[in-house]
Amino acid sequence: MTAKKLILVTSESHPLHKVFMETLEELSKELNLEKEVKIEDYAFLADYGEKDEFDMPFLPQLLAQTDDGKIIPVLTKMPFDASLKPDKKAGKEEAIKKIKNLG
Repeated sequence: MTAKKLILVTSESHPLHKVFMETLEELSKELNLEKEVKIEDYAFLADYGEKDEFDMPFLPQLLAQTDDGKIIPVLTKMPFDASLKPDKKAGKEEAIKKIKNLG
């Protein structure tokens, strides 16, 4: 089972939207994967994404669709660095690790 497409569900008004979009672009190029962006598609996340303690889906989330059609979350919470800024490098590494371990 290998990843075929990356799916980002986001909101353009979310503070982490830009960081997740940049991460999606970089991963898509590095791993040669298709990409898709869904704007505020909570129904999609209710079916495939992670949920909070109240069982509600949250944004943004990056998911991978495998060659057999399964959809798996690969980056749902962007890590922060010591200065409490989003750590895109750590987030990208986390996503790559999950994508490579899909099988």
